[in-house]
Amino acid sequence: MLSLLGGKFQHCDGITRRTFLTAGALGFGGLTLANLLRAEAAAGIGSSNKAIINLHLDGGPPQMDMIDLKPLAPSEIRGEFLPISTKVPGFEISELLPKLASVADKFAFIRSLVGSAGAHNGFQSQSGFASKDLRSIGGRPAMGSVIAKLRGSSADIAPSFVDLMQGRPLVRNSARPGFLGPSYSPFRPDISKMFARPLETGMKKELAALGADHSVSLTLNASLNFDRLRNRTQLLAGLDQIRREVDASGMMDAMDSFTQQATSILTSGRFADAMDLSQEDPRMLERYTPSLDKIEDRFATAESPLSARKLLLARRLIEVGVRCVSISIGDFDTHSKNFPRLRQVSPTIDQGLYALVTDLDERGMLDDVTIVAWGEFGRTPRINKKGGRDHWPRVGPAFLAGGGMRVGQVIGATDRHAAAAVSRPVQYKEVMATLYHNLGIDALETTLVDQRGRPQYLIDEGQPLPELV
Repeated sequence: MLSLLGGKFQHCDGITRRTFLTAGALGFGGLTLANLLRAEAAAGIGSSNKAIINLHLDGGPPQMDMIDLKPLAPSEIRGEFLPISTKVPGFEISELLPKLASVADKFAFIRSLVGSAGAHNGFQSQSGFASKDLRSIGGRPAMGSVIAKLRGSSADIAPSFVDLMQGRPLVRNSARPGFLGPSYSPFRPDISKMFARPLETGMKKELAALGADHSVSLTLNASLNFDRLRNRTQLLAGLDQIRREVDASGMMDAMDSFTQQATSILTSGRFADAMDLSQEDPRMLERYTPSLDKIEDRFATAESPLSARKLLLARRLIEVGVRCVSISIGDFDTHSKNFPRLRQVSPTIDQGLYALVTDLDERGMLDDVTIVAWGEFGRTPRINKKGGRDHWPRVGPAFLAGGGMRVGQVIGATDRHAAAAVSRPVQYKEVMATLYHNLGIDALETTLVDQRGRPQYLIDEGQPLPELV
């Protein structure tokens, strides 16, 4: 039995999934799961298998301690870590990333990511835009919500967009549908029982203020057969017809699509299986698990090294039809104890990205799946009095792999202190345009109609990175 999304997935001997499946707490008036599901669109971009795995390095990754080391800088800037060689000639990265170094030829490394809005959340990495853009009509939609709108079908067995982000990006609702409305919100499972992510005290209060529906709650059990589930869904549609016709918010249309999505997910079971890591080969689980010596003085918000398995979970979801999976791995907000904290979190990133890229490559999926790992900004070149690095929106790092891109290269460069881009500055929107391109979507020519009836381009400036596509 797997505890998932606030409930239990139970596999009953002798009972097929299609025969006995239900959403928890079904009442006479409707389908509770349907009321909570946050995606109208399900997987499958036509006949394509192309997908995005978007890894948010929560807190702001320090560029000079990961992929842009400055060994000749003064000690108060260069820090404690030594550079090591990689599979890309002449390119060095942190000694804490040896596995990534061994497959650097499968990555493109951006050392000159600029244009950060300075917001301490994951929204810009989800959309390419600052939160304030089009705020009066709900804001810009996250990329996954756009994919759900353009490519989705609520009859499929998996949602197009699954948000597995924890910590700050969850609390601040970074993966949101913006002006597209609630029909295109992500399917947001509660994975807290699978992956512990401690929150700062202030964030606990923020999350509580969002209410109980911030994550999806889903329960499968053997108390209701498929015909009765279908009949109740049809009854709900009939009872809600009048309300749909007079509803101006779009919520009733969203509820209809949630109902359809709920039925599709429940009557398949493949999504539930994908979320159950106990069904994975133990050797694969081990592959996604960093080997770390016992770490003393683990920081309060540090994730377990097992958080690398979030990337395995993403691969499993892509395999059953999800087209955009957003993940976060945290503890990069290193205002204090920067170096001890990086000794904890860097091996997790190292193992997770190495395992994901080699796993996808072996399965013949790497050209179809684009991986991007980045944060909301970089960190200050100068180490502060607490041994930490503070927020630095001027420049930051990004990693990309897969998607049929031209990898094995480094894009951009910074000055001698990793403080500013001195060649090939790369904007967030350029990276987003590249991700859309890899899905076969021209972001500069494709529009969505906002709530005022006006067309909005997916990306309003910036081309896909010519170095990669």
